[in-house]
Amino acid sequence: MSHPVVAGIDGSERSLAAADWAAGEALLRGVPLCLVHVLPPLPGADVPVPAAETLQHLGEHILHRAIADLGARYPDLQARGEQAAGAPATALLAAAGEAGLLVVGARGSGGFDGLAVGSVALHVSAAAACPVVLVPERPVEGFGDGTRMAGDAPHVVAGFDAHRPVGEVVEFAFSAAEVRGARLRVVQAWALPAEAVSPQKLFVTEEDRATWEDQEVLQLSDALRAWQDKYREVTTRTDVVLLHPAQALLNASRGAELVVVGRRVGRAEGPMGPVTHAVLHHTRCPVAVVPHGG
Repeated sequence: MSHPVVAGIDGSERSLAAADWAAGEALLRGVPLCLVHVLPPLPGADVPVPAAETLQHLGEHILHRAIADLGARYPDLQARGEQAAGAPATALLAAAGEAGLLVVGARGSGGFDGLAVGSVALHVSAAAACPVVLVPERPVEGFGDGTRMAGDAPHVVAGFDAHRPVGEVVEFAFSAAEVRGARLRVVQAWALPAEAVSPQKLFVTEEDRATWEDQEVLQLSDALRAWQDKYREVTTRTDVVLLHPAQALLNASRGAELVVVGRRVGRAEGPMGPVTHAVLHHTRCPVAVVPHGG
């Protein structure tokens, strides 16, 4: 892993929480951290030079203070800062061109109370060429709030579909679990087959339901075998649940260190599917959005 971790900061507590998470991730990966501050857009071309310089100096101060604070907490961290100009999402995407990971706060300094995910976070997670992690300011009570039962080991959650396996997503999830020494919980949601809910079928027997579920469990086990062989140090738990995929992932996210979801590049129906969108808005732990071509 030689590509740096890039994190956007704007001086808000939310962005500083994201920078702190990014610093820990950079250390786990053994790569440098680059903090990027985007200069706020100026109102027109006639802004006095002193005002523009003041904004630049303020940005430099934000970067220097953040790097100093992170250095005090993480002495082995290699961190640098850079400034960029333009629309925040566009500037962050450009800065992350050679990054292995882009980290942003789920919300920046704008927005309103109750807003889970801001426009910049949504834009970069839907358009970045590299994986993007959205970090909440702090966990709140609810899905993925960081609450674990006593004795419960840390875990990473990944959404998976054995019928359409996506290597990029499961590879990222296994790697994230490995560097954290965490368990990996792979969640596959399934639905009853069409013949089970046809007008001719008055009810579904328990035997039929169990047979279909066993088939799903077997298919998931087969689909994961190559990655389990590659990441032998990662303890894997598989959950095959008869739920909507978004609800299944949200249920599993409680107490998770990280939730990993996918984003298909070039999808005709929009930049992100409804499952990824729901997870971003309703879980309260960091969420990694991994682009893939499948």
